[in-house]
Amino acid sequence: MPIRRLPETLINQIAAGEVVERPASALKELVENALDAGAGRIAIRLAAGGIDGLEVADDGHGMVPDQLRLAIERHATSKLPDDDLAAIATMGFRGEALPSIGSVATLSLTSRAEGSEGWRLVVDNGRITHDGPAAAAPGTVVRVDGLFAQVPARRKFLKSPRSELSACLDHVRRLAMANPDVGFSLESEGRRLINLPPLPDGSPASLLARLAAIIGADFADNAVAVDLERDGLHLGGLAGLPTYNRGVADHQFLFVGRRPVRDRLLLGALRGAYQDLLARDRHPVVALFLDVPGDFVDVNVHPAKTEVRFRDAALVRGLIVSGVRRALDAAGHRASTNVAGAALAAFVAEPAASPWAAPAAPAAPALAEPPRLFTELPPAFAPSAPAGQPTAVPPLPATRFPLGAARGQVAATYIIAETDDALVIVDQHAAHERLTLERMNRALAGGAVARQALLVPEVVDLDDIAAGRIADRADELAELGLEVEAFGPAAVLVRATPALLGTCDVKGLITDLADDLAAFGKALTLKEKLDAVAATMACHGSVRAGRHLSIAEMNALLREMEVTPHSGQCNHGRPTWVRLAKTDIEKLFGRR
Repeated sequence: MPIRRLPETLINQIAAGEVVERPASALKELVENALDAGAGRIAIRLAAGGIDGLEVADDGHGMVPDQLRLAIERHATSKLPDDDLAAIATMGFRGEALPSIGSVATLSLTSRAEGSEGWRLVVDNGRITHDGPAAAAPGTVVRVDGLFAQVPARRKFLKSPRSELSACLDHVRRLAMANPDVGFSLESEGRRLINLPPLPDGSPASLLARLAAIIGADFADNAVAVDLERDGLHLGGLAGLPTYNRGVADHQFLFVGRRPVRDRLLLGALRGAYQDLLARDRHPVVALFLDVPGDFVDVNVHPAKTEVRFRDAALVRGLIVSGVRRALDAAGHRASTNVAGAALAAFVAEPAASPWAAPAAPAAPALAEPPRLFTELPPAFAPSAPAGQPTAVPPLPATRFPLGAARGQVAATYIIAETDDALVIVDQHAAHERLTLERMNRALAGGAVARQALLVPEVVDLDDIAAGRIADRADELAELGLEVEAFGPAAVLVRATPALLGTCDVKGLITDLADDLAAFGKALTLKEKLDAVAATMACHGSVRAGRHLSIAEMNALLREMEVTPHSGQCNHGRPTWVRLAKTDIEKLFGRR
């Protein structure tokens, strides 16, 4: 078959397949255009999740008729003034969105620039059907009807209106987070689902208010501020406490230069920052904003602009891990504030027995003494007391310490402590597990990880590329206790493994490392394995549930928690303590 030039309509439909996958994709492009046009308010209307229709109205600069006609041509854009793809400062820049949408739907553009008359242009699946004056307010209104209506092969792959609406909401919320100075509203089937007024001062307080309005006030109450600058890069935003987590990773909002992204490098760095703070099946809630010089990042690597490429990926990764980790370290023993509320909700008052109730059936003969839940421990022995003469240690005042003074144990598992205005309940095993792990981590940070030589070096077969990645990082891996060397073109020889790993699956370890290096370029899997082993050792070396502690031991545990980072959660992300305010306890008994 001879080579031929494709018709323009087919070219646009092929481009639409890359840029416009679903209504949310079209909506994202249109909202980004509105932002680039300097809009202060953006109003969105959807029908059937955007499948039947979507409309984006803004109060931006608007367009004159000639510019309106040029906007529907491929690769025509106002966003590259100097044709420099290395320094892109706008959201959209490829010049494909409008012609691509117009090739697979009915696209209506109504716009008026300041000092010009309003104009309306309609493109119906690649054909201009209207081009003339129209009444219009300053700004632009773009309407898309019948997306993929004449492309049934694409239309049948769209999901339900509810699913498409959810995707649209996600895109708008992410763009609204990055632009708190712009007002956003979204209506669907007559219901207003988003209504965010503009916050024009652009201060951190405005950003916090916008994040709280979108993610929820709980997030703002259970997050720490991230603020770190390094080598011209700045990382800001909020990172949720490890105890404030989700079962899915859909609440991780990452931005590069106000552009929402879903980049594997950034997600991997975030996972590294929360390493040993969360269970494997739990995910943190974050909103992080990375500001970089324009020539540091390439945003043109993906048609939908959701992935980026950095000039120095290691610098970015280190910035995210360090910035988030420092913020979490500064949180100290803080834990999620919504834990106590959930605990209070579980309390149920037992109704008093009626004096007219039928007598209860006789109790069965007691076979054994029932277990005691609350243990009031005997006083500790002072070192100077005469043999056999216990001397009571005076109780600590409740106002001296953040976690209060220990008063006893419940079920030989939970420490009960008292502050001046609250009751604190501590899971002794979870708390000591975290303290033990932090001690181990400090020991690991003191130098290279100890290694143990294999009695017989093990050969691990890989493909050529994977074996080369491992061999190239041999020096770096040696610092982590793994001694490897090339063994032919498609294998590596392992001579020693980290002593902390004990007897491990060497082949599985090397295979995971090779995959990890391919994805992120760093030996993360080995570090994760070390942390996992350290966490397991910490668990087995910690105070177990069911062990009776003295008051002195309990207070010592509380004091160490107060000065240890991350002590508000165990190694699996669960809270180690909850605080029940005095006012909440009074409510339980009807005193308030």
